[in-house]
Amino acid sequence: MTKDRVVIFDTTLRDGEQSPGATMTHAEKLEIAPLLDEMGVDIIEAGFPIASEGDFAAVSAIAEQAETAVICGLARAQIGDIDRCWEAVKHAKQPRIHTFIGTSPLHRAIPNLTQDEMAERIEQTVTHARNLCDNVQWSPMDATRTEMDYLCRVVEIAIKCGATTINIPDTVGYTAPRESADLIRDLIDRVPGADEVIFATHCHNDLGMATANSLAAVEAGARQIECTINGLGERAGNTALEEVVMALKVRGDIMPFETGIDTRKIMNISRRVATVSGFPVQFNKAIVGKNAFAHESGIHQDGMLKNAETFEIMRPEDVGLAGTSLPLGKHSGRAALRAKLEELGFEVGDNQLKDIFVRFKDLADRKKEVFDDDLIALMRTSTDPEDERLKIEKLAVRCGTEGPQVADLVMEVDGTRHMTTQTGDGPVDATFNAVKALFPHNARLQLYQVHAVTEGTDAQATVSVRMEEDGRIVTGQSADTDTVVASAKAYVHALNRLLVRREKGGTDQREISYKDAT
Repeated sequence: MTKDRVVIFDTTLRDGEQSPGATMTHAEKLEIAPLLDEMGVDIIEAGFPIASEGDFAAVSAIAEQAETAVICGLARAQIGDIDRCWEAVKHAKQPRIHTFIGTSPLHRAIPNLTQDEMAERIEQTVTHARNLCDNVQWSPMDATRTEMDYLCRVVEIAIKCGATTINIPDTVGYTAPRESADLIRDLIDRVPGADEVIFATHCHNDLGMATANSLAAVEAGARQIECTINGLGERAGNTALEEVVMALKVRGDIMPFETGIDTRKIMNISRRVATVSGFPVQFNKAIVGKNAFAHESGIHQDGMLKNAETFEIMRPEDVGLAGTSLPLGKHSGRAALRAKLEELGFEVGDNQLKDIFVRFKDLADRKKEVFDDDLIALMRTSTDPEDERLKIEKLAVRCGTEGPQVADLVMEVDGTRHMTTQTGDGPVDATFNAVKALFPHNARLQLYQVHAVTEGTDAQATVSVRMEEDGRIVTGQSADTDTVVASAKAYVHALNRLLVRREKGGTDQREISYKDAT
């Protein structure tokens, strides 16, 4: 049986980044985009250029560096938006303009447009986009709550005006699989010219049905799925790329469709997106969760030992995971470390390996055995050039039942050594107060999160913090066998990133939101 090709459209850098607190730095976006390209993503929606100067710069840079993928920018149904979008994507080898307007009664009421007025707006803006770019995608936002007759009418207008892809968004995660399929099927049957364009599906996960809705749409005739890594996105998130791709791969017997995704790269990019976004993957998340290939019950374990297919429908190696979890120790060398990291789905250069190896040896001196999860934590918290201005040299805390708790901190600030002693409500609070005393700032701590990486009293603690200052949102992470030390390093990591944000100017608060339909 010949398999039809399904195009994968990744919007991690646009829709995914709109999750509150998931803002990525310019450098991080430029790191994620090539990973998506190398993995075989067909179209990368790099951002919303009119939203801010930062978005424009990121989309432009991604467009210039893209090797294979189509680079797409988002634009509202306004001439200025579309012009700005084209300026950002035009240097890509394959540029695309994605323009949209909210077509449901609720969304038409926002700009106070009648059906005829909105139809006229769509004709004008899609025509303008097509005059600039041969590859134009158009979306009726909140399509699943738009009157069917009107939806058919505006889709027909968009096609006649030159749109090459028609995306049907379930903007608020309202639809169900049967409805999703019927909607695509009806549009293809009723709209003149529908056979000349690609229909896409863009689902949100508010009712937990994003993946099912996307696959149902494909079965009905859609040939593009819009999705994000780890299902990142506003509210309950978007369709998860890894879920739809692996569902099509594993169940090709009933869904004869294929993608161009190299699934062996899924775990690496999943972990990287989790790190830069500050959104950890839930343990029981399909495909990429920590427990996705874990089998705890005796019956399951017995079956796995006899035949892995008894309880596994896909192999860990298919998504870039090691099939084993053999620990390393303090006598393990660089070659063994590199091999283990490759088994875990990480591709590291020589310089990065040097940094990881030093920290691995330090950890191995404190732990009897270093497990896979320990290495993953090291990779998630690896240092980068942004970590240089503030550096913790020495930390000692005194805590117990008798308060207040005390932190003695020695920290390097821009190459100068400083020290202080501060008190607080617990050792972590005292430590954070000490950091703030040596480096005064107005950033507000929005999130402080701790979890043990492995079992046992010598387990590493991974700490995540999220901070906000004047509209700039930053995250920091660190791992250490000492929870207070991990907390201090995560806090300082976030502050270092804040310093970078300050220098670049601008804020993470959108000047314009994609939700603004006017």
